Amino acid sequence: MTQVPLEITCSEVQAWRGAAQDFVLVDCREADEHELVAIEGSLLLPMSELMVRHQELNSHRDQPLVVYCHHGQRSAQVTAWLRQQGLAKAQSMTGGIDAWAVEIEPGMARY
Repeated sequence: MTQVPLEITCSEVQAWRGAAQDFVLVDCREADEHELVAIEGSLLLPMSELMVRHQELNSHRDQPLVVYCHHGQRSAQVTAWLRQQGLAKAQSMTGGIDAWAVEIEPGMARY
């Protein structure tokens, strides 16, 4: 089995969305950040709640998971941890929602 890269770019995620690729988009920011701005269709699973809520992802074990945060640091940590839990298809979106706002949705609020 081919190793899934640890990171995925915003443009690759957008291409998946356009092609109706089956994947789960996970926002690991906190609820107040998610309320400010979020990528449509994302599942909010804050990094601070990951230890108690990660089982919510068990039904998606065989699907690609794309994790994003503000700039990419938290999502990289969450992705590494999820992979340790057996979610081998987890990937961190490079640059986070800030890069998404610049590259994909220029009208999106930035903070």
